[in-house]
Amino acid sequence: MAESMSMWALVFNASWVVQLVLVMLLVASVVSWVMIMQRVILFRNTRRAMVEFEDRFWSGMDLGQLYREVHEEPNQDSGQEAIFRAGFREFSRLRGQAGADPDVVMDGVQRTMRVALSREQEKLEKNLPFLATVGSTSPYVGLFGTVVGVMNSFRGLANVSQATLSAVAPGIAEALVTTAVGLVAAIPAVVAYNRFATEVDALLANYETFADEFSGILHRKLHSRSSQS
Repeated sequence: MAESMSMWALVFNASWVVQLVLVMLLVASVVSWVMIMQRVILFRNTRRAMVEFEDRFWSGMDLGQLYREVHEEPNQDSGQEAIFRAGFREFSRLRGQAGADPDVVMDGVQRTMRVALSREQEKLEKNLPFLATVGSTSPYVGLFGTVVGVMNSFRGLANVSQATLSAVAPGIAEALVTTAVGLVAAIPAVVAYNRFATEVDALLANYETFADEFSGILHRKLHSRSSQS
């Protein structure tokens, strides 16, 4: 308890610059953890929604029926479903035009799916730049507080007749607190950013594969109809 009180005493007796640094780091750490939990929930729901939609898509269900179902009850966590809705909607619109060129139809469908894929990428990468910023800058912000604390400690030596460890220890300890808090804020942010970036790459790879497979299905469907005509 005494050590805890002495730690709080160091913080409360620190200069306003050091206190400001500590507040900034603590706020950054709290916000980072909120964003980390949000991303964890998002990626978990996205993975589950992806598996559920793939099961429905590859079950042999008619694509028109599947589109009507997902259009009526869209799953906002499913990136593949969003790509499917955008692609099939554009496919139905262009194919319904008189004298539609199959190549023009497929170009429009692929372009629409690329737009949907970009939107899903933006959703998955949301808040990741903030985590990267916290992870890369927090140690330096903490180091700035450390430098200020050390400077204040040595300035305090000018007011004492004899330099002793007890004279500089509080200032040094105060300085090291900011370094520790900076690392506490940075380490989880860096770990989370690297983990989430890997997760985003894996999901986007699955989305791109699905878009290519879906495009191939629509291409065969379109050309089989042209051949019959």
